[in-house]
Amino acid sequence: MKCPRCGSEMTLDSHRKIPLNMCYNCGYIEGRAVDDMSGKTNFERLQKLNINEMAAFLAAGLNIGEDKIAEWLAETMK
Repeated sequence: MKCPRCGSEMTLDSHRKIPLNMCYNCGYIEGRAVDDMSGKTNFERLQKLNINEMAAFLAAGLNIGEDKIAEWLAETMK
C-alpha cells in the first residue's frame, strides 16, 4: 500500500490492538486525515511544535517528567 501523503511504501504496524498501516518515512497512519504538511519531514513537523507540545512529546518518548523537559527547553531557548 502506498502512503497518500508522501507516496512511499507503508508498513503494517502490529504493535497496536488493531494493526494499522503506517508510513515510517513521513509518519502517516492509516485512517488519519492527510494534513497540509504533506511533503514535510518529521523534523520539519517538530519545528512547528510550541514549547509545551515539544515537552509533552519528549517526555512521552524518554519517560522523563514534563516539568524537567520544559525547564531544560526553556534554558536552551534563552
